Amino acid sequence: MNESVAILGGGSFGWGLADAAARAGREVILWSRNPQREGTERIRVTQALADAADASLVFFAIPSPFVADVASELGARLDGSHFLVHTSRGVVDDRTLTQVLRATTPCRRIGALAGPIHARDLTQGAPGAGIIGTRFPEVSEAVRDVFSRQRLHVYSTDDVHGVELASTVVGLLSIVVGFGLETGLRIGTLAMIATRGMTEAARIGAALGARPETFHGLAGAGDLLAVFGGDGRPELEVGRRLAAGVPVEEVGKQAGAYIEGIHGARWLSHFIARTHTDAPLLQLVADVFNGERGVARALAELMSREVDSE
Repeated sequence: MNESVAILGGGSFGWGLADAAARAGREVILWSRNPQREGTERIRVTQALADAADASLVFFAIPSPFVADVASELGARLDGSHFLVHTSRGVVDDRTLTQVLRATTPCRRIGALAGPIHARDLTQGAPGAGIIGTRFPEVSEAVRDVFSRQRLHVYSTDDVHGVELASTVVGLLSIVVGFGLETGLRIGTLAMIATRGMTEAARIGAALGARPETFHGLAGAGDLLAVFGGDGRPELEVGRRLAAGVPVEEVGKQAGAYIEGIHGARWLSHFIARTHTDAPLLQLVADVFNGERGVARALAELMSREVDSE
């Protein structure tokens, strides 16, 4: 094994990671079942998953439902010396992806990369910031090394659970923002929804052992600010298409991407019930995406609620 970097996933974010790592002088192994681009001098594209085990640092830049199968297949070739980092906004069967990776591979040094990191910015070397949740400082340092020439500040926290849960809720709220923009909701209304949604998410996270402040940092509120800045993430387009009447089961296909946020609604409902958390706004959002309430009814219920101190 050497100091090369493996990227699992040939979507826009996977290629952004590959471009950034190559700019930092790393040799990159990019695995994709259906490669969309040719490799470069430093980026070797492969359809053989086993090749990824040659790297010391492996990024999982694939949709959350596929992580377990890919990790299980690759896991036989991994050992405790590998660092694994995922970039997904999803939760699978009530488990975060670090829990999935621990269950399907022998690796223990695992992290979750989140925050307002855009694929285009990675490719172009634009300045920015993100956060990695990990209990292993060496994983944080390895990720920072990848972005050493990126002008991307990668902060770190040991609140892995908080980073993963906050990122999942951001995916869901990003769709809500796209929906609201398309239907003409005022920016103040959308700001209220996003702010209160993240506050409720922090309550849920605290009940699950995460730190509330993580939800108000780069993994949560910081990422939502980028949404309002119009960073072009797929979730915004999904929200717009849902507002145009495109069925949920079709919208991902039309947007050309697997959308974690839609499927995060089921997770959200489960954990609100499990933790008995007061999260009326997020419950309404989850009900809409789960097909249990119409948008007009949900918005009417939200605005008719009595309010108290923040």
